[in-house]
Amino acid sequence: MSMEPRRPSWQLVSDFWINPNRTPTKAPTVAVVGGERDRQRGTLVRRGSERAGMATATGPTVRRRQLGAELRRRREEAGLSHDEVSETLTGMSQPKLSRIENGRGATKVDDVKKLLALYKCEDNDLISALVDLARNGAHRGMWWQSYGAHISPELGDLITLEATASSVCTYQGAFVPGLLQTPAYAREIIKKLNMRPGTNVEALVDIRMARQGSLTRSEPIALWAVIHEAAIRSGVGGRDVMAEQLTRLLDRAAQPNITIQVMPIGAPAHHGMGGAFTILGFPQRQDLDVVLVDGTLSNLWVEEASDVDMYGAKFDAIRADALGLDDSITIITDQRDRIT
Repeated sequence: MSMEPRRPSWQLVSDFWINPNRTPTKAPTVAVVGGERDRQRGTLVRRGSERAGMATATGPTVRRRQLGAELRRRREEAGLSHDEVSETLTGMSQPKLSRIENGRGATKVDDVKKLLALYKCEDNDLISALVDLARNGAHRGMWWQSYGAHISPELGDLITLEATASSVCTYQGAFVPGLLQTPAYAREIIKKLNMRPGTNVEALVDIRMARQGSLTRSEPIALWAVIHEAAIRSGVGGRDVMAEQLTRLLDRAAQPNITIQVMPIGAPAHHGMGGAFTILGFPQRQDLDVVLVDGTLSNLWVEEASDVDMYGAKFDAIRADALGLDDSITIITDQRDRIT
């Protein structure tokens, strides 16, 4: 993909806004079921959604899985068994090594270094990337800790990954992407998509607005969004809400790190017809990029590098089929002016 990402900042607390006067109420308990192969890298991993409460806060599960899978791969390449590793390294029991490789908890930086040294890994870039995954896995809770009852494992993953991502590429066919939504627009969308009783809509609106700090921090995410024209011309929340939302899009499109395109209603068959998805890119290594694929009841994380590359090619095809930048801005402006 032809985007030049910027290196992210870890200044989460100052970068995000949150409403300190709102006290979230307890969210309903919702079971979150993982796929039977969710311990293995290279599968589509089913997680919960914003409707579920977050059971634990042990760092992003996506990153833990990737770290564990890479450590397991290096151990197997070194020809070592669990027994041999536990016998060689003090404090590395078989159960502990199994938990690390299965992404079942936070991994200490020292353990990563010791394991990679034992496996005779000489890829300095990989070593740096894996150590960084272990170190930054501790950066959790932060600004959204008081909203923990409303943050599912999936949303927790997304928040943490956005905080460290250098680029986000997204296609949305039904509505404006969350990183570009106004509070009023987000409120309407959340009301319609979160149908379970007891959902704290205002808490989820606050969380969504706080996530947008990734676009304006000192080293912001490079966002490329392709939005279907149907979402631009929809009547979400009425004329006033949509007019404000379209103005927000125009304001955001003026930022140097944000690119917005519109997929026209009359476009021929294109790759976006398969549904919405978001690619999160990271500066450490391209094989750490991940894709979030939107679903009706739950979403999927795509983690295998070859599959992520496929989505990258898919997004390139989508933005090639979409309107050019100037024409996209013209459509958004015309629609905004028409309803005001």
